[in-house]
Amino acid sequence: MITSQDVHAAATRIAGKVIRTPVVHSDAISRITGADVWLKLDTLQVTGAFKERGAANRLALLSAEERAAGVVAMSAGNHAQAVARHAALLGIRAVIVMPAFTPSTKVTRTARWGAEVVLHGTTLAEAAAHAHDLAQDQGLVFVHPYDDDAVIAGQGTLALELIEDVPELDTLAIPVGGGGLVAGAALAAEGAGRPIVTYGVEVESYAAMAQELAGTPVSVGGATVAEGIAVRDVGRKPLEIVRQLVKQVLTVPERAIESAIALLAEEAKIVAEGAGATGVAALLTYPELFRGRKVGVPVCGANIDNRALANVLQRVMVRDGRLMRLILDIPDRPGVLGEISTRIGAAGANIIEVSHHRLFTSPSVQAARLEVMFEARDATHSDAVVAALQEHYAVTRL
Repeated sequence: MITSQDVHAAATRIAGKVIRTPVVHSDAISRITGADVWLKLDTLQVTGAFKERGAANRLALLSAEERAAGVVAMSAGNHAQAVARHAALLGIRAVIVMPAFTPSTKVTRTARWGAEVVLHGTTLAEAAAHAHDLAQDQGLVFVHPYDDDAVIAGQGTLALELIEDVPELDTLAIPVGGGGLVAGAALAAEGAGRPIVTYGVEVESYAAMAQELAGTPVSVGGATVAEGIAVRDVGRKPLEIVRQLVKQVLTVPERAIESAIALLAEEAKIVAEGAGATGVAALLTYPELFRGRKVGVPVCGANIDNRALANVLQRVMVRDGRLMRLILDIPDRPGVLGEISTRIGAAGANIIEVSHHRLFTSPSVQAARLEVMFEARDATHSDAVVAALQEHYAVTRL
């Protein structure tokens, strides 16, 4: 098994090839969770994610013959961009196999680095099998996204920098997909010279690492906003490191990851993809575990589609009661729409959308049905707006 010394060697090897990203203290997230929270912003890497670290270290170790042959990788996006970029910097041919469901943002950005992008399969496992076939058929070097010593050591440089920049840290909360980042972080923590507890964090629907550790059959699947860690097969090398050095792999629900994305955007002014926000989701889900501790959390990816980000923010606003959708059964007479908008405005809310129906859903020819969406400050404010409307109309919440 590799050691913390390999992480230090990787840090020296990739210096100048990746950005030493800043660490910022988050007052807002600290207040909400009760922990002392420090965020490592690897969203600021050129490709928007930490994966550059492992890719840069692995490609730097290629022999002259391997560089001449070229490389192939499989990835849902961030590893793809990382390998594509560092292969381009070294003048190496790169073939990237991506599952067909990969967000268009990541496909486009990978291709921009000059890589040959192949969309194949509906899962990472199917994409990996095809990448291995290409490696064999074309003599390419397969660069695994997580089950590789050099990649693990490279990813560990994120935690190494975090620990160096915040000497008082006593806890790490690290997102887990295939396990490369959490394994590298655990190695960095072990070599810190002081006690640092490392937790891994998975989304509940893809809790492969937690299931492996528990000795239960791996059962994963379904849609998730954290597609970057939607992994069925964790790495064997990371698994062994995690068994020895990681205190626990926590699982968080999809809703917590959406809340973490929104919290980072609204309070910390940081854009994060689902996988990149998973560490923050752990703090929201397990506040009793982290309360009072000094926690380092990597925000390790920012490659989220604009549409997905907008949907997440609105879904969280609905759950928080800041967006409310109502149906009002109203008399079909002049001026009613004006009355309703005036009452909503007088209550301090902002109308977002209105839909007026007479023919298909109205209970009477003398009545109409109105659908209204409005924005309020919080759930209490929304309740007050609804109460004001209920004094005059039949109101149903959607």
